[in-house]
Amino acid sequence: MPWIARRLRDAKVFAACLPSGELAAGPDQRVDVLYRSGGKLYRASAKNLAEDEDTRVYSDEEVHPADESAEPAASAPSAKTPSAAKSSSSASGASAAKEPHLRQAAAGDAVHIYTDGACTGNPGPMGLGVVLLDPSGENGKPIRRELSEYLGTGTNNIAELTAILRALQIADSRRPVVIYTDSSYSIGILSQGWKAKANQELVAELRALLKTFVRVRFVKVAGHAGVPENERCDELARQAVARRA
Repeated sequence: MPWIARRLRDAKVFAACLPSGELAAGPDQRVDVLYRSGGKLYRASAKNLAEDEDTRVYSDEEVHPADESAEPAASAPSAKTPSAAKSSSSASGASAAKEPHLRQAAAGDAVHIYTDGACTGNPGPMGLGVVLLDPSGENGKPIRRELSEYLGTGTNNIAELTAILRALQIADSRRPVVIYTDSSYSIGILSQGWKAKANQELVAELRALLKTFVRVRFVKVAGHAGVPENERCDELARQAVARRA
């Protein structure tokens, strides 16, 4: 994944970009940013990223998120943060050497998938909604795919986890995938090492499936906050519950 220097609230940051240097904004028009090489990954609005005098496009070996798959990207902090520094030989280089296939995938090659689960009562009738967005698609044409599925009776957490399972089942494991969810529980269980006290079989299935992908990153979105695709997933999940089919 290439990176380019940008200014965010007077701080120099590294922003994910395409090989051409164009910002690699997701469907929500937000971009992965780092305040320092190997630091925590954040998401910032593309419109808030101003050009920097440093116009060089950095390789992933030079700027590499530390264990990027271990936690979701957070919204960029409002307080000023120290400027990013150029990377020297470090653990980031070692990580990239261990996983060279990650370097081959440009940011624009990622598939973006929004997921949500709904439950009428807890436990109660469950449904899921999934929206898959592939910006490159077939022959360069963007692809949009939606799923709406009734799951029977269960808990909200089961619905959220099953939505992510369906998302992974329809995604290409050879492509980097970004999953957007409003479920802190799902993110904790699948990417932050939380111990699964319930739903262990479902969690085990998900963890095994995740290992088959070249790269999966989870992004926490605010639920019922007007995020268009998240709202669409919620609608699809509730429609499934209403249909009961």
